[in-house]
Amino acid sequence: MKKNKIYLALTAGLLCIGFLGSCTKDPLKNMTNDESRIYITNYDSSVLFNSFHTYSISDSVAVVRNGALRKRTLTATDAAFIQAVKDNMQMRGYQLVANDEHPDLGINISSVFNNQTGVISYPSYWGYYNSYWDPYYWGYGGYDYYFPYVSYAVYQIREGALSVDMVDLKDAGKDKKIEGVWNGLIRGEAVFNASTAASQVKALFDQSPYLSSNSNH
Repeated sequence: MKKNKIYLALTAGLLCIGFLGSCTKDPLKNMTNDESRIYITNYDSSVLFNSFHTYSISDSVAVVRNGALRKRTLTATDAAFIQAVKDNMQMRGYQLVANDEHPDLGINISSVFNNQTGVISYPSYWGYYNSYWDPYYWGYGGYDYYFPYVSYAVYQIREGALSVDMVDLKDAGKDKKIEGVWNGLIRGEAVFNASTAASQVKALFDQSPYLSSNSNH
């Protein structure tokens, strides 16, 4: 009796494959928006993040479209991402201060739109940024941006990506360069959604346990 049950099950499976093509979903075609998202974080491993205690964050989100930096009026989605970053920084022990209060860290958030596929090295990525970056927009005029770590990734962007960049302002005055110490990048479907901003930013911080002002990290 058991053999008959196995045979019937196999027969049903073969018929399903023959007539329907497959009995299971194509995982690539049936992913939810959450499942489609990719979270990438990079940091300078030589940096002691518990040596920083204060930070400032831009009150707007930059828009980078096909290599061109644009400014826009703050949207509800922009505000949600800014608040999510503030919440996570507070949970990690960092204190929010104004730009003119000499913060240890500066944070910028950018929406990047670019329809292309390829391999990207992060030194080249930040060199690409330098071709259009306007530090005066963020209140850090007179300084160049510098990202020393070496990494690469394969990317495919259809709708866009959201980038959170953290720079060292504490030591910026030594050589007139602002050194990037951490970056989080979110790609995938429906990234720019105010209702999921908190969970998306949390995913970046969850990947970065070293990012803490507490001395025990």
